[in-house]
Amino acid sequence: MTGAAGAGEVEGVQHRVTRQPAGEQGGPRPDDDAGLSAELVAVVAGARRRAVRDGDRQIDTAHLLHSLLESDPEVRSVVGDAPQLARLLGYLVQRSIGYGLRWQGTVEDSGALPVVPDPALYGGDSREAGAWSPAAAVAMEDARRRARRRTGARAGGPDLLAALVTDPGSRAVEVLERAGIPARELRARIEGAGIEGPGIGGAGIEGSGIGGAGTEGSEEEYAGDRGAVG
Repeated sequence: MTGAAGAGEVEGVQHRVTRQPAGEQGGPRPDDDAGLSAELVAVVAGARRRAVRDGDRQIDTAHLLHSLLESDPEVRSVVGDAPQLARLLGYLVQRSIGYGLRWQGTVEDSGALPVVPDPALYGGDSREAGAWSPAAAVAMEDARRRARRRTGARAGGPDLLAALVTDPGSRAVEVLERAGIPARELRARIEGAGIEGPGIGGAGIEGSGIGGAGTEGSEEEYAGDRGAVG
């Protein structure tokens, strides 16, 4: 009896340890270029650089949102007006010293994996322990799936934005809500504007205060009043 119970306990531990994010269970890895536009490949690379620079163990949906806002003027145009973007980027810029401190040492998986696994279990450093959060991996696959529905088009920034705002438990949605941009309203704007897909030009979203493909911006422009972020 003791032996059977012990075997069951060991098996349970093995299941917990070997659980993988959705993006690693089959199909392309989240950062695989397959199915991504050149612009979205650059967004992913930017999110990875930011995670490494900030010393974060995983690339999460907030990293993706931050890189997307910096890289894609059309995404900025639908997310909000200049004051909203300033507040949102203020939170994202300060994640390592302010708002995002609550995320350190946790896995973005809607509470399913509350603690980042010990890197020693994976034979590498902390970033190799989990390159992508489960939520971010799911968002990348969802962006690809949205693009495939358009007769095999490559996923672009708007596809990723649409994917990021569908998970109410993600860090991207959390920081959007904190900045006063309700995810439900943003989803409705995305659907109403029909912006999903890469390389869509235009003059921006009417009433947003932000232009379309010609818009330029950076975290420095939008986050000049970081001191007002609370």
